[in-house]
Amino acid sequence: MSEHVYKKIEITGSSTESSDKAVRNAIAKAAKSIKNMDWFEVIETRGQVEKGKVAFWQVTIKLGFRLEN
Repeated sequence: MSEHVYKKIEITGSSTESSDKAVRNAIAKAAKSIKNMDWFEVIETRGQVEKGKVAFWQVTIKLGFRLEN
């Protein structure tokens, strides 16, 4: 087994549907330019309220990926 080196970045996804969808949107967008993604951790969840209802969700995650040799 080789030794791996990982990098973490922080990104924020948003969605009008749910916090889960906000995470999925962030990961899907990152996957277009980042290879070897292995894990994520939610570090902040927030949203916007309009007229007494949730208008959208924002979720900030740390995304870990393995650096290529």
